[in-house]
Amino acid sequence: MTKLTIVANDGTNFEVDAEDGSTVMENAIRNAVPGIEAECGGACACATCHVYVDDDWSEVVGSPDVMEEDMLDFAYDVRPTSRLSCQIKVKPELDGLVVHVPERQA
Repeated sequence: MTKLTIVANDGTNFEVDAEDGSTVMENAIRNAVPGIEAECGGACACATCHVYVDDDWSEVVGSPDVMEEDMLDFAYDVRPTSRLSCQIKVKPELDGLVVHVPERQA
């Protein structure tokens, strides 16, 4: 299992044991993290699972692909570390990953 920390907008930390191969979004939904709506169910067809990757992790997580960048155009308050959590696959290299939920979703 890979450990993730998802920080809700109110500052509450959700410490999650995530199965490798799942997505950050799936784990946020399973753990009832407020602010992750995931209206499209992880199909990269909306921006309601938008998160900010902690600065220390942005290089490890990597940049969004073209399709994800297009969807991020619809997200609220996009920043250089913005990603759609449905597009971040959990893998051992992400053990300890920290992401932050924005104030609101698009």
